[in-house]
This record gives sequence, structure tokens and C-alpha cells, in this order.
Amino acid sequence: MQITLELPDEIAEKLQSVNISRRILELITADYYRQGQIGASEVRRILKFSSRWETYEFLKQEKAYLPYTENDLEQDVQRISHL
Repeated sequence: MQITLELPDEIAEKLQSVNISRRILELITADYYRQGQIGASEVRRILKFSSRWETYEFLKQEKAYLPYTENDLEQDVQRISHL
């Protein structure tokens, strides 16, 4: 798929040193991960990372954390205590 994006010249000039296509793909992928629409393995496949550690490092840099509430924590603690 190819997408065309129009940018003001001043912004386009600043982005010349960046692989903008790759960066947009990274941002979209991180957002889908944050929303829980894709998992870490899909992030790895989409962005062609060589290891899961590279994937986790990318997600950390993007602050792409899955939602984890206090309620989730309480449920996990209860499950662990029953083991």
C-alpha cells in the first residue's frame, strides 16, 4: 500500500534526514499495540526486528505499554497467592 502525505515545506525539510515511511509505520504499529489490537510478535513481524528484545526495546522507547490497571494487579496477586 502506498499513502501520500502532504506536509508544509518547512516540516518536509526538517524530515529529510529521517526515513519518514519507516517512522510512520513505527508510530502506527506502536499505537495499535497500545490499543491491544496487535501483540508483540506482530510488532516484531511488521517492523522486521531480529529479536523479541529488539521489539521490547522499541515498545519501551515508544512508551507503548499495554493497559494494566490496579484491578488487573489485584487479580494477578490473588491468582498467584492461590498457587
